[in-house]
Amino acid sequence: MTEHFDSLEIRDPAAREQAFFAGLAVALAEIKDKSPRWAERLAAIDPARIGTRADMAAIPVLRKTELMEKQAEDPPFGGFVLAKAGSYSRVFMSPGPVWEPQGPGADPWRGARALFAAGFRKGDIVHNSLSYHLTPGGFLLDEAARALGCSVFPAGIGNTEAQVEAIAVLRPCGFTGTPDYLKILLDHAAEAGKDASSIRRALVSGGALFPSLRRDYAERGVTVSQCYATADLGVIAYEAVPHDGLIVNEDILLEIVRPGSDEPVADGEVGEIVVTSLNPAYPLVRFGTGDLSAILPGQSPCGRTNRRIKGWMGRADQRTKVKGMFVDPKQVHAIVQKLPGVMKARLVVARDGEQDVMTLKLEVRNAAEDILAAAASVLKEATNLTGAIELAEIGSLPNDGKIIADERSYD
Repeated sequence: MTEHFDSLEIRDPAAREQAFFAGLAVALAEIKDKSPRWAERLAAIDPARIGTRADMAAIPVLRKTELMEKQAEDPPFGGFVLAKAGSYSRVFMSPGPVWEPQGPGADPWRGARALFAAGFRKGDIVHNSLSYHLTPGGFLLDEAARALGCSVFPAGIGNTEAQVEAIAVLRPCGFTGTPDYLKILLDHAAEAGKDASSIRRALVSGGALFPSLRRDYAERGVTVSQCYATADLGVIAYEAVPHDGLIVNEDILLEIVRPGSDEPVADGEVGEIVVTSLNPAYPLVRFGTGDLSAILPGQSPCGRTNRRIKGWMGRADQRTKVKGMFVDPKQVHAIVQKLPGVMKARLVVARDGEQDVMTLKLEVRNAAEDILAAAASVLKEATNLTGAIELAEIGSLPNDGKIIADERSYD
């Protein structure tokens, strides 16, 4: 597309860097002053001396596991926020659990420009099928769409028949949700004889947009774009030109570091995505997402000048996203603790057609008759997702240290 959300997207890259680091110096000083946790973490850092990307390497990366540990020690936010829990408009609990406050403003997760790049405009009706339950997923793009001037149908997840009925009546032109759920809705509409042809554009997140799925949507006349977002940071990067990487959002600094370290890698090298966000309610300085990607060379042909990443390329750890929800090795361990006789477990994530599926494989000594049903129930309780259960022969599961094995192909 040749239109842009605002002039920030097309400014000189050097001016963007200069503006960010000027704001960073002020923000770091404020963060250290208002948050004892950040003051402790940044004790050796002089904010006035952090003026370039190279300087950022002096700041230790805050990874999700450490954030979860600090939140458990000092609930709910681990001391990383700048105000009391009751001062935020919403507070969320993501899988882990991880607690996140909603920031201020009409578009607190910076999603409006991603929707704009995907073709959404003021006056559009948007069918939002991201979850509004516990996590910020549904609110993330709901707030963004309304900030853009769109009307939103807050569909959430599930209740497919009712969602199809709503599409037939409201005639939304746009969809937001996980990459595979739109296909479920379109297929169900076709089977039920309901007209879902009004949907012509979509912005998807919460999982990989597989090439075969994008082709399927194109054949139905739906243009699908993707964005990369997390509950902690909001929209980090978004697609403006198909198959041309994801453009880093404004007002954040994205780095690629060597997994497990604080050191940036060279452009083009695959590493962990680390983001600094100066959200006044919930600042995150060098936050490690655990996701892998790489910087693409050059700039987007759409005219936007910020850096681009190749897209989501897997996890630096074994924490894996299934149907838009993270599943953590800790959750698998908790399942094993509740099932007697389990010697080893492995959660395998794969694709069945165009949907994510997961299978919990268990090595069990003296398995009880109801082990399959019990395991299925505990799996659902721990992850909020359903999955198959398989019993494996003792000693047959690979000895490779993996608790979660992602066997999906991202080619």
